[in-house]
Amino acid sequence: MPQSQDTFIHAGAIVEPGAQLGQGCHIGPFCHIGPDAQIGDGVVLKSHVVVSGETHIGAETVVFPFACIGEVPQDLKFKGEKTRLIIGARNRIREHVTMNTGTAGGGGETRVGDDGLFMAGCHVAHDVRIGDRAIIVNNAALAGHCVLEDDVIVGGLSGVHQWVRIGQGAIIGAVTMVTNDVIPYGLVQAPRGELDGLNLVGLKRRGVSRADITALRAAFQMLAQGEGAFQERAKRLGEETESAYVRQIVDFVTGASDRSFLTPGSV
Repeated sequence: MPQSQDTFIHAGAIVEPGAQLGQGCHIGPFCHIGPDAQIGDGVVLKSHVVVSGETHIGAETVVFPFACIGEVPQDLKFKGEKTRLIIGARNRIREHVTMNTGTAGGGGETRVGDDGLFMAGCHVAHDVRIGDRAIIVNNAALAGHCVLEDDVIVGGLSGVHQWVRIGQGAIIGAVTMVTNDVIPYGLVQAPRGELDGLNLVGLKRRGVSRADITALRAAFQMLAQGEGAFQERAKRLGEETESAYVRQIVDFVTGASDRSFLTPGSV
C-alpha cells in the first residue's frame, strides 16, 4: 500500500493491500478503501466512507461520511466485468452520495470532472459523464449513460432519465423529471421538465456579455416560435448567428443524441 509519510490513516480505517494513496491524504475512522482504489494527493475521507472497485479520486477532493464511491452498477446487465470510476480534483462529495463504476455496454467508465459539488444523498449512475463545476443538489439522481457538460446545476429531488444530455450552463429546477436533452444554458422546471427559458442568472454570474445574452435570447425565441421542426430551426439559426454561445446550442442540437429534445413550451 504505497503512501507518503504525511498521509494520516486512522486506526479504525481499513486500507486493503494494493490501494494507492497520494501525499497528504487524511483517511478518517471506519473508512474502507478497496485494493484497486487510487487516492490522489490531499484527498480527505472524513469517516465511514467506502471506496470500492477501480476508483480514482483526484487531488484535494473531500468525501463526507457514509458516501459509497465506486460500487458496482445498479444494472441487471452487469456481470462483474472490470470497469472504472474516475473522479477529478477538488470535488466535494457530501453525505450518503453514491457513485457507481461503468458497464461494458457503456464504455466501462463513469467519469466526473473537477470542482463539482455533490450534495447529500445524490446518485451518479453507471457510465455517466459529468463535466467541471457541476452542482448536483440533495437527493437528485442521474441515471445511466447521462452526459452533463460543464457548469450544469441539477436541483434537489430531481431525476435525469438515462441517456439524456444536458448542455453547458443549463439549470434544472427542483423536483423535476428530465426525460429529453436540454440545450446549453437552458432553464428546465416543472414536474415533467419543461424548457422554460434560459439560465440568465448563471450567464450573468459567469460574466457573459450583454451582447451575447441578447443573442441567446433571440436564438431562444427563434427556437420557440420559428418555422419548421426544432432541428430545422436550429440549423437555420446556425447559418445566421455570429455568437459563439448560440453556435454552442446549434452544435448541441445538431449533434448525435439517443434522446429527443426538450423544446420551448413542451410538456
